Amino acid sequence: MKKRKIIHIDMDAFYASIEQRDNPSLKGKPLVVGGSPHGRGVVSTCSYEARKYGIHSAMPCKEAYIRCPYAVFVRPRFYVYKEVSNQIRNIFHRYTDLVEPLSLDEAFLDVTENKKKIKSATIIAKLIKEDIKRETGLTASAGVSYNKFVAKLASDYQKPNGLTVITEDNVQEFLDTLPVKKFFGVGKVTERVLKNNGINTGYDLRNTSLEKLEKIFKNRGLELYNFARGIDNRPVNPTRIRKSIGAETTLIENKNIDDAETVMILDELCEEVAERMAKEDKVAKTITLKIKFEDFKTITRSLSVNDYIRNYDDIRFYAAELLTHV
Repeated sequence: MKKRKIIHIDMDAFYASIEQRDNPSLKGKPLVVGGSPHGRGVVSTCSYEARKYGIHSAMPCKEAYIRCPYAVFVRPRFYVYKEVSNQIRNIFHRYTDLVEPLSLDEAFLDVTENKKKIKSATIIAKLIKEDIKRETGLTASAGVSYNKFVAKLASDYQKPNGLTVITEDNVQEFLDTLPVKKFFGVGKVTERVLKNNGINTGYDLRNTSLEKLEKIFKNRGLELYNFARGIDNRPVNPTRIRKSIGAETTLIENKNIDDAETVMILDELCEEVAERMAKEDKVAKTITLKIKFEDFKTITRSLSVNDYIRNYDDIRFYAAELLTHV
């Protein structure tokens, strides 16, 4: 089997960078793209200047304001972001048609066989970054490797405007030093379970038996076992269609379903999903509420509607209805 050449491109603070590009007075300032700092909205993204204050995507805008009261808050312009995203995707397709978009601001590219007949994936990544900068005024970070899992980790390694190449020769050294939260699919709950079992780094994960991982995580155990060894056979899928949009969070302590704080968290998640739907210009027919407990027991409730679910008010209405049936 021919060794694959995979690139993961991830735009740097995409929405915020576009706002700073289009309004130079915002450059160098902590900038938050999202809802009102005095409303119930969440942060879609923020500039690197704002990230120094601990602000991050999906954080309530109220909290972002508390962390940095002099940050500039702007409403997202999704139509502009979509136009720029299409411009960037056109650049990708100059090199290969094996492009798998993950969102407006990131994608996988398989350049094993490419239109330019360039043998080096690293050179292609450099050229793509240069094209993006020249044609959009924005920077991107690129990860180059032999599979999707490692390429995505690599693109995040030297942000912003980074280029990281991970080969089969140095992948184990790279993975061993990473905290487990960096691994694909490891959220806060999974991270906590791993740490409770003495698994803090990629090295720890690699030295945990498959039997133990499968006992803890069931079917996901094999995936984690393989990822710790840099194994990922998933192809770049240019026909991938995203069928769902969701948001989740992990509570620090147990809450009752009808607690005021639980309802407030649900509000924030509904706002986040609404913004993601707007970002991708999507509507929905079915809404699902999922609650996962620390022991991984999961309760799921779903509801399909005759009309379309289009915005925050729709999502919030049906989510609240589902919550009463948990």
